[in-house]
Order: sequence, then structure tokens, then C-alpha cells
Amino acid sequence: MADSRTQVLIRLLVVPVVAALAVLMAGAPGARADTDVSEIGAALRESPVYVDPSASDLLSKADAEALADKIESADEPVFVAVLPADYPTQNLFRNLRTETGITGLYGVRLGDRFDARADSSVLSRQGVRNLVTAVQGAGDPKAQLNDFVDDALRSVRGSAPASWDPGGSTAPTGALIGVGAVVVVGGAGAYALVRRNRRRREQEQRAALERLRVVVDEDITAFGEELDRLDFHPAEPGADDAMRADYERALDAYDRAKTSMADARRPEDVRGVTETLEDGRFSLAQLAARREGRPLPERRPPCFFDPRHGPSVADATWTPPGGATRQVPVCAADQARLSDGLDPMIREVDTDYGRRPYWDAGPAYGPWAGGYFGGGILPGLLVGTMLGSMMAGPAYGVGYGDGYGDFGGSGGGYEGGDVSGGDFDPGDFGGGFGGGGDFGGGGGGDFGGGF
Repeated sequence: MADSRTQVLIRLLVVPVVAALAVLMAGAPGARADTDVSEIGAALRESPVYVDPSASDLLSKADAEALADKIESADEPVFVAVLPADYPTQNLFRNLRTETGITGLYGVRLGDRFDARADSSVLSRQGVRNLVTAVQGAGDPKAQLNDFVDDALRSVRGSAPASWDPGGSTAPTGALIGVGAVVVVGGAGAYALVRRNRRRREQEQRAALERLRVVVDEDITAFGEELDRLDFHPAEPGADDAMRADYERALDAYDRAKTSMADARRPEDVRGVTETLEDGRFSLAQLAARREGRPLPERRPPCFFDPRHGPSVADATWTPPGGATRQVPVCAADQARLSDGLDPMIREVDTDYGRRPYWDAGPAYGPWAGGYFGGGILPGLLVGTMLGSMMAGPAYGVGYGDGYGDFGGSGGGYEGGDVSGGDFDPGDFGGGFGGGGDFGGGGGGDFGGGF
């Protein structure tokens, strides 16, 4: 009986003590419940920057608001989350993208580590990888995140989601109501300003597309004339299956280019058209070599001076007026002209200042040139030119998109900033999702190691 009373007494004493300890531990520093990813997603639907309360030492409220203002002013779908070092990383990007439900580029600073993922319709995986690599060595969170955002705003496609507060305010709703009509008017003014900026950019893009349409139509016409001059008939004597396949690919490229240009809605859409034309010209070069019994040509970029000249045959040294000497791919005719000390036959286009070489004609020609000179060679070819300088600046990315980069897949038909909910490709957010990857863990999980 005594033992029984003793056990009851112990339980009566222990239970309250354990409960009290639990309460104390819950309120102790470092003993916290992780912010649910759904809360982070909800916050990012309202503002492009989220800082977890447990990570406020990494980025101050003022710095977070300044970063958010920068993103909102650029009207681009870039999201930034700052989380404590021990936040769980398993499936973090995929879950965050699901909870946010918006197509975009997502960067996460987790303690002293950083990584990012994006929908391929916004930025290619290689593009994301390049952005992350460029800022990986920065230790200061403020500097790193600002560098990441600056680089990202030059690269991403699409517009900011409509759910973001145009004024960039993160104040509680009650406080906003208390400010009264002045804040309402100011918010309306900020919203109107964002809308005006967006409309102006859309008008500039339409104007740029119409200017590009003239040049691309010339390219398509020239390619059609090449098809006619070749005068190939699939049933002609000596024609074989390889020749017919080359000819069919060239015809398909011609038809696709016309259809794609008719469907183009933005300057960056032109990149796919000129890519298609270049594929078609290479097929014609292969067909001509087969018919003449020559070795098949090497796949090379087109002639730098005028892509209508067809695939290049060599790299030649060339110095633009007032520029630095560089190696550029050239066709046989321009190679001979340079060897003879003559000027190459340069593609000129209409500008507000008369006919100019395409590389001195303005930023709209970046997508046009990018389709012809893909694979990352274009920036090197254009260094020191007007177009090259424009493409390196933030305004180019905001107004025209990369143009010459690898935009990746279609992203399921959603543009940057569109609400897609859970309808997205998890593969866009890195290999090995679901494997519980750590930062740099080598497992290709959510962060690092598996790019």
C-alpha cells in the first residue's frame, strides 16, 4: 500500500514538472517549430521576399523591403526566401513551388548556404546554374541576394504575379487601414505606375517585334529562294534516301519558320524562328554536298556577317571599326574578301539613323541573332558592339529577355508570373527531388550536388 501511495505521489509531482519544462523549452531560444512551407508560399504570393523570423539576423526588414521593391519595380517573377540554417531541405524547392503556385525563379538563402531553381519557361536549368555559381562565394547575405536578384532580372522571362502588392508594402492590414485615405491614394498611384510601366514595356516589345518581323521575313524569303535555286526533285536520277531526308528537313524548316513567325508575340519568340532557318540551311548544305559528291560539311555556326550566307567554313580574324580584334565564323565568300583586304558583305537593317549593321541596330536584334548563334558564342562575338553592350545591361533583360540564352522547355504553357498551382514539372527544380538531398550532399536533392 505504501509503495502504491509513493508511486501516485511521484506521478503527481513529475507530471506538472514535465509539463512546465515543455512550456519553458517551447519558449526557449533555439527551440522553435519550423515555419510551415505553406506559410512561406502564402507570403511569397503577396511579396517577392520572405524572411523567416528565425533568420532575421541574415537580412534586416529594411533590406528585405528594398530587395522586394527592386524586384517589383522590374516586374519580374523572382522569389527570394531567407530561412534558418537548420530548416529541413527535403523536397524544399518542389514543396515551395507547389505552395506558392506561381511560375518563376526561386532563390533560397538557408543559413550561410544558397541555391535556386526555376520553371524552364522562365529560365533554363543552365541559366539557373550560372546565376547560383556567380553568387556562391558571397558570404554577406545582403550582398549575395542583391547580386542574385540583379543577375536574375537580366535573365528571366515573364512578368510579376498580379497578387504582389504594387506598392511593395509589407505592413499589416490593420496598420494600412489606420493610415487612411492618403495611403490608399498613394497605393493607387503606385499601382497605376506599375501598370503604366508594364503597358509601356508591352508597347516597346510590340514595336521591336514589328521591326524584327521585317528582317525575319527577308530571311524566310531568302531561304525559300535557296530552295528554288537548288532545284532538287526527290525522284530525279541519282537521288537517294539521304538526299530526300535532307530536302524534307529543309522544307519542314521553311514551313515551321513561316508558321512560328506568324505566331510570334514577343521579340524573344523570334529566336526559335532563326534557329529553325539555320537548321534548314544546314540541311541544304548537306544536300548540296551529297549531290556533288563532296564530303559532308561540318556543323558550324552561320556566317557572322550575314546568316543568310549559310553555314560558315572557317573562323577569320576581324576588327570592327573602333573595336577589338576577334575571331568570327565566316562563309567562303567573306573569307576570300577578308583575305583580299576587302570588307565583308555585312547584313544591314533599318534603324532610326538609317541602315546599320545588325549588331549596331538596337537591342531588339538580340533574339534574332541568338537563334543563329546559340550555344553561348554570341556574347563573345558581340563584345564591344552596341548590341553586345545593351545585352549586358539590366534594361535589356527587363525589356527583351535573354534572346540568346537557352530558354529551356515550354514550362507546360505557363509564362513567368502565371498561376499554375501544382501543375509544373518537378524536374525543372533539380534532379533527385524526393531523395531528401542536402546542400552539397551529392545526392542531387533540393540543394547543390545534383545540378
